[in-house]
Amino acid sequence: MSIKNALASVAVKDLSSAVQWYERLFGRPADSRQMSEMAEWKFERGGWLQVYQNTERAGSGSFTLAVSSLDEQLSDLDERGLEPGRKMISEKVKVVMIKDPDGNSIAFAEAIDPSLAQ
Repeated sequence: MSIKNALASVAVKDLSSAVQWYERLFGRPADSRQMSEMAEWKFERGGWLQVYQNTERAGSGSFTLAVSSLDEQLSDLDERGLEPGRKMISEKVKVVMIKDPDGNSIAFAEAIDPSLAQ
């Protein structure tokens, strides 16, 4: 078996309101709505985020979004009225966390170490 890519998914309580929030987070509408209970966003290097409605699992998810500049991402979040947590910096990565309205954790990560996924 040869794995070609990975998809992240996150459960939300109400898809309609979650889609509005994620559109604000990403600054654009979903790239795909192939199923009525799911919205998908595609990213530059081929990864996808699937947001789907499942009230039992909502709020317990987490995923990481690789960014080229954490400072630019923080500026974008500020412009969109979204408040992240505090910035954390190690020798290998800069990270900031934010939560969606259901409580799912989203990490924005900028790799400092070139050996890390970007």
